[in-house]
Amino acid sequence: MAQNEIVLSNLVFANRLQGNTMAKLTVFNQISLDGYFTDTQEDMSWAHKAPDDVEWAEFVNSNAQGGGSLLFGRVTYEMMASFWPTPVAAERMPIVAERMNRLQKFVFSRSLSEATWSNTTLIKGELADEVRRLKQDSSNDITILGSGSIVAQLSAERLIDAYQLVLCPLALGGGRSLFEGLPSRLDLRLLETRVFNNGSVVLTYEPK
Repeated sequence: MAQNEIVLSNLVFANRLQGNTMAKLTVFNQISLDGYFTDTQEDMSWAHKAPDDVEWAEFVNSNAQGGGSLLFGRVTYEMMASFWPTPVAAERMPIVAERMNRLQKFVFSRSLSEATWSNTTLIKGELADEVRRLKQDSSNDITILGSGSIVAQLSAERLIDAYQLVLCPLALGGGRSLFEGLPSRLDLRLLETRVFNNGSVVLTYEPK
């Protein structure tokens, strides 16, 4: 199931700059070699790692120890909310499930009438304005999981502080780009890489 592979990031950027109290906003997503975060059917199960992959499991569990808040669009929120509160999630990934359910969450949607997943706030205002307010007012750093349309919009507004992308060793041949609809070029600076034995590479960038 794709949800158990879109995991929390402990973020390289958890420590704030000296004197800067504004929350940092980071993207964490898995992408294919041809640049897609979902396939043509909106499926992300291709990013699933083998259950006996000890190295990856340790990475996931270590990331789950981090705090912060989570930000979603409607589609990713509904996918996450259908999995993480379930007994299946608690059995398969107890550490991550506990954190996912306990963390503060924000979902941006004009079509949802309510958000029933624990500790979730539904926001219907203008995306960029609301995210600026969240960054200013939040005491926790914020991570976007999935939510490609939100990533593109907030990248265009230069509101994202860091991108942590897991490059998976496969090509999908089609799907949705994480930056689909980005109106102009976005230059990034590579900060860190980590290569896993399963062929995945974690790339951490910040905007130039």
